Amino acid sequence: MLHTSGPVMLASQPKPQIKTAARQFEAVFLAQMLAASGAGRPSESQGGGIGESHFASFLLDAQAQRIAERGGIGLAETIIRHYAPEPPAKPQ
Repeated sequence: MLHTSGPVMLASQPKPQIKTAARQFEAVFLAQMLAASGAGRPSESQGGGIGESHFASFLLDAQAQRIAERGGIGLAETIIRHYAPEPPAKPQ
C-alpha cells in the first residue's frame, strides 16, 4: 500500500535548530521567572558563605532547563509552531 502523506508530513516539520533554540529560550525565560520569584535566594539553612549566591544561579539554570525539557509552560511549543513551515496546500 502506498502512503502519500509521508512527504507532506516531513515538509511541515520544523527544523531541529528551531526546536533547540525555542527550548533554550524557554529555559532562559524560566530561569529569569524563578529568580524573580525568589527561588534562587540563598537561605540561612544552607550555611551561607560568599559563594552561595553565585552557585544559586547555577541551580536555577539547571532547574529551568529540566522544566523546559519536560514540556515547560508551552512557550517553546508556541515558538516552534510559529516558525514551522506551512504544509503544502492540498490540490482541490
